Amino acid sequence: MRKNKQSPVVFAKKPAVVATQVALAVMAQFAYAQQQVAERVERVEITGTRLPALNVEGPSPVTVMDAQEIRMDGLSKTEDLLNALPQVFASQNSNMSNGATGTANVNLRGLGPTRNLVLLNGRRLPAGSPRSGATSAAADLNQIPAPLIQRVELLTGGASAVYGSDAITGVVNFIMNDRFEGLQVDLYHSFYNHQQHNTQFSDIVAARHTTNPTQFNVPGDVNDGNVNGLSLLMGRNFADNKGNATMYFAYKKEAAVSQKNRDFSACALNPRPSSGATAGSLGFQCGGSATSFPGAFFLPGLDATGTFAPGEGPTLTVADAAANTRAFVTADQFNFGPYNYYRRPSEQINFNTFAHLDLHPKVRAYTELGFHDNKTNAVIAPSGSFGTLQTIFFENPLLGSGPTSWRTEIANANATGGVPFGATGDTASVIIARRNIEGGGRDDNIRHSSYRAVLGAKGDLNKTWTYDTYFQTATVLYQSTYKNDFSNVRLGRALDVVPNPTPGGAPVCRSAIPDPRIGGAIVDAACVPWNIWSLGGVNQAALDYLQTPGLQNGETRMHVMGATVQADLGNYGLKMPSARDGLAFAFGLERRKEFLNLQTDTEFETGDLAGQGGATRSVSGKLDVDEWFTEARLPLAQRVPLADLLSINGSYRRSNYSTGKNTDTYGIGAEWAPVRNYRARASYQHAVRHANIQELFQPQGNNLFGMAGDPCGGPTPTATAAQCALSGVTPGQYGSGILNNPAGQFNFLQGGNPDLNPETANTYTLGLVMTPVRNFTASIDWWDIKIDDAVGNAPPATILTQCLNAGRFCNLVQRDALGTLWLQPNGRIVATNQNLGMYHVSGLDIAANYTWRMGNAGGFGLHFLGSYLSKWEFEPIKGLGTFDCAGFYGPQCGAPNPVWRHKARASWASPWNVDLALTWRHISEIKHEGMSTDPDLAGFVPYTNRVLGERDYLDLAAQWNINKTFSLRGGVNNIFDRDPPIVSNAAADPSIFGNGNTFPQIYDALGRLVFVNLTMKF
Repeated sequence: MRKNKQSPVVFAKKPAVVATQVALAVMAQFAYAQQQVAERVERVEITGTRLPALNVEGPSPVTVMDAQEIRMDGLSKTEDLLNALPQVFASQNSNMSNGATGTANVNLRGLGPTRNLVLLNGRRLPAGSPRSGATSAAADLNQIPAPLIQRVELLTGGASAVYGSDAITGVVNFIMNDRFEGLQVDLYHSFYNHQQHNTQFSDIVAARHTTNPTQFNVPGDVNDGNVNGLSLLMGRNFADNKGNATMYFAYKKEAAVSQKNRDFSACALNPRPSSGATAGSLGFQCGGSATSFPGAFFLPGLDATGTFAPGEGPTLTVADAAANTRAFVTADQFNFGPYNYYRRPSEQINFNTFAHLDLHPKVRAYTELGFHDNKTNAVIAPSGSFGTLQTIFFENPLLGSGPTSWRTEIANANATGGVPFGATGDTASVIIARRNIEGGGRDDNIRHSSYRAVLGAKGDLNKTWTYDTYFQTATVLYQSTYKNDFSNVRLGRALDVVPNPTPGGAPVCRSAIPDPRIGGAIVDAACVPWNIWSLGGVNQAALDYLQTPGLQNGETRMHVMGATVQADLGNYGLKMPSARDGLAFAFGLERRKEFLNLQTDTEFETGDLAGQGGATRSVSGKLDVDEWFTEARLPLAQRVPLADLLSINGSYRRSNYSTGKNTDTYGIGAEWAPVRNYRARASYQHAVRHANIQELFQPQGNNLFGMAGDPCGGPTPTATAAQCALSGVTPGQYGSGILNNPAGQFNFLQGGNPDLNPETANTYTLGLVMTPVRNFTASIDWWDIKIDDAVGNAPPATILTQCLNAGRFCNLVQRDALGTLWLQPNGRIVATNQNLGMYHVSGLDIAANYTWRMGNAGGFGLHFLGSYLSKWEFEPIKGLGTFDCAGFYGPQCGAPNPVWRHKARASWASPWNVDLALTWRHISEIKHEGMSTDPDLAGFVPYTNRVLGERDYLDLAAQWNINKTFSLRGGVNNIFDRDPPIVSNAAADPSIFGNGNTFPQIYDALGRLVFVNLTMKF
């Protein structure tokens, strides 16, 4: 097993050592593959240390996936490979459409993708995107092609002293196949197969189909989501085997998977009280958004105190082509689910080269070049007028004139408040929620291209000293074109319509003709009326005027210069009398420069796009850090009674940042093997994470967060009038339906803070590795991570809850004139970046590996990896107190945090060149945070959202080694097409990685994955 050090050649001389390494690798390869590894002679490195290794395991636990396991998993994307591991939690990936960044991240222990470090051959990857958002600063796994991976090493616990900032929760190190001879061609194809076997959801959709057949349709059984990939790997030794050059090229295209093609996501689900049922007995119904077609129009009226206000009157919709009205009912809500992707389509190219040449017995020059280009589309439901407050003029000729026309209904509503609406110049304030069904879904075309280069030299100075020096540069280019969105400015103009001054002419926008109010000037000659008052009234000319693209582009760059020297000081006599090996020592210098630049057009910059939830502003910044680090390991005893090995190690890093912040991080570890087959290990790391450029410099602007409803809104508010008054709700607004956004989305103000302090963490691991009998190895490791001064924004729902329940932070709850937190941009919760409270997470990882050579019957293996989450405490604001989210999900706890996950595999290498593998993946039950007994979390939860049931998935794979040239591999994941746990749309909030009434980053939401892979070696 390769160990991540920067030293030159250290050889594994005993096959048993490498065999032990393979046994310790969780989900290790088949028995025949273990023999092959045992016969290899290669350098041994450990992720988590820069020192030459005494054995194949260090004081911190490392989980390993090798190439054979990766291939048998049948997954084409690196993100999916990692998500199958119990230590990995939900984050950005291709299942995100609403809120997608176009990148894919890894999130260890559920503490966020920016708190773990991603390495490629031991060197960090750059920030994945300049796009706004906390997860954009994390490395993009799309840069790493899965077929090129030789193995993945996942280190648990802090490693900042070894690798620098960000390695708080651990390190994921991708070791690539960088030394190859020959030509290898891989062809890959996969698709999803799903039977619509859930009659409950099919019946729900069918019931709505009878009333609204254009929006609600029951899907049939499907085969979709095709993935086709081609890769070429070629390499050759040269210069009398002093050098090697390896080149890799891959192309992959993935088709989209739409929510309309699954029965449980064919509509946006809402909880529904059953007839005559108790308060807790609820079922599902198809819901949706009031921003609908042909629209919901909230007329003004009198509130509970007799005050005339928008949205307090009747809610109407369009009845016919003659501008008549009718009441808006629940069945009119818009079904946005079918427009959204369950998995985005993408097209990707990867190109990588690796080369080395021994220029001198003491100098090996090496280089790495990498390129990736990923294009994807994130499509969500159409844009429109999302409950905007519009001023409607009486003279608008599109309002009609009959007894149920818009003109008459608005006049009647105004009359209740004593406000005239019967003559030219009279106005009314109407809240309009109308979907741009004619223009189609909002389409974010996202493209990321990365360039990475490494140039270095390493070698042995003598038998004691070795060195490694390198320069690395990486650039990520980003561009996005957001199509089919509306301009808010143009929307207001297109609704302000007057009779054409030319006799017989069609109605025109007021802004398109000379306006006497501004001296006869023409404001916008291109304006075309948006006739939403009659069925069929919207024409293409209006769409051409209203729809405007939003453009973004930018880049992230990283330059790293580093040098490390290592020494075996035992050659100078620095060793303990009872030890065979001496003091190992490493020292290094590193300089890192990071840059970010994001440019947005006027539409994004001003927040003019109606479907964005707020402005996306340009940002630029840079961050420099100069560091020195050192590491030492001292064996205290070896091969003596009660100490086959007793060793301690320590590490330290000093970092000086351009922000003026300086940090010290350090760690210690110990290993003790009283006998060879049993070894205890322990480590402590004081780790740090400096705020990234996004967290420091991101401009302030509105974003969206999910909440089932405003506690102060609706006919049965969950908070009292007195509590709501603390948050700014007037007596007349209390209980108003307008306070609830039917889409379950509310505004919060986000933004950076250049004065952020680095967050610190204390991480502990304690474990036991044992080989009680031949061919069986097991390990159990306890880990504990506590982060203080955590950088981030407090959950907006937490701020609101604290205001209502304790009167705290009420100054951060800013309601608009109507009392809402969603209708107007100034209705929001302020949640900008701060050094908040803390996280405290702990648990157990259990691994076991058993192999059995069965003579002529081949080889059999059992492999197991499980993770138990005992604690996931979060203090969102200092002094507020903590709550435990282990086993919960919700607006404050975030994405689901399962208490137990495991992956178990049984494999058989038959004597007929056929290998079989059966994998069992398990995820324990998860409850909604409202079910917690903690008063900061407890609350009413609809029955449908209370529990995400446990899930078990079985995967079957087979490989046939036809001959030395051809190998055929295929399989089926999620054999029984198990549906994911389903909750309401509001509970599966995109801001916590929900989508389509579930959490597809955690569960298999798309059905059976069928894959086949042909490998040809020449």
